[in-house]
Amino acid sequence: MAEDTPKPPVSEAVSSQHPAARDEREKVNWLQELRGLALMLLGVLAFHSLVAKPFYIPSISMMPNLLVGDRLVVSKYPYGWNWSSISFHLLPRSTWHIFEHTPEYGDIVIVVPGNRKADLIKRVVALPGDRIAVIDGHIRLNGKFVPHEMEPPVRIAADDALRCEGDPEPGHCYDGFERYRTRLPSGKEVYELPTYRETLPNGAQFDVIDYIDQELDNYREITVPAGHVFLMGDDRDRSADSRAPFETDMFGQPSGGLGGPVPLTDIGGRAEFITFSLDGTQTWNPLTWWKALRNGRSFTSLRPPVDETKVWK
Repeated sequence: MAEDTPKPPVSEAVSSQHPAARDEREKVNWLQELRGLALMLLGVLAFHSLVAKPFYIPSISMMPNLLVGDRLVVSKYPYGWNWSSISFHLLPRSTWHIFEHTPEYGDIVIVVPGNRKADLIKRVVALPGDRIAVIDGHIRLNGKFVPHEMEPPVRIAADDALRCEGDPEPGHCYDGFERYRTRLPSGKEVYELPTYRETLPNGAQFDVIDYIDQELDNYREITVPAGHVFLMGDDRDRSADSRAPFETDMFGQPSGGLGGPVPLTDIGGRAEFITFSLDGTQTWNPLTWWKALRNGRSFTSLRPPVDETKVWK
């Protein structure tokens, strides 16, 4: 029987290979890596632009239904796709629209104002062809006042982190609610804000807050043009919506409201539900995020309930 020839140890076998061969195997194909990264980024952009994207609420214009710090999911396909559907506003403003659909009464939508590329969030209160006016804070739609029924005051936690006295851009501040601040028997401090329930022609119902008399409480009657909708915030006193004109801020930058009815091509999606909400006490330290979570807001639907018995005849 032939004697087995002893094999060299593995380490010795590897070390005996030519250095150039080892370098060739270990060499990274950076072109392939970059191509993979680019495809991944394109995939994320396509999903954000065509399917859904996250959205953050920075202001009080949609209270009591949306609070500063809410994080939402916005779907991109319900009304078709247009230039404003593309995330980060990479495309120039245009009038093209693929698979166009008109929003329904009560939908909460993402809109890009006509004088600047910024995302705002508002509610649809009038559709193409509707006649709309606002009289003493009440919407009149096609000659009929939208039901505006008083509800028990909504309670909003008095988050001191969202008070910002002297802030030149007070859209996210709770300071205007101070006269409604009260302490509950539990010791918790809340704002009890005057609340009304409105019902639109399709039976969609939602709550709004209305607590001061101001210029936007009155808006002359107009007819919403074809291919447009009229949008308002649920906080009727601090919302830059279709009632408010385009403006320029103190730094000379475009600001203000929506300047009247909004083209459907400037609507980039529909708000679907809240994923989670932070009360403003969090810092960059992730350990503070759990404590800042608001209870009971995760996975709250943002589609308005529809009461079939309240559909306008």
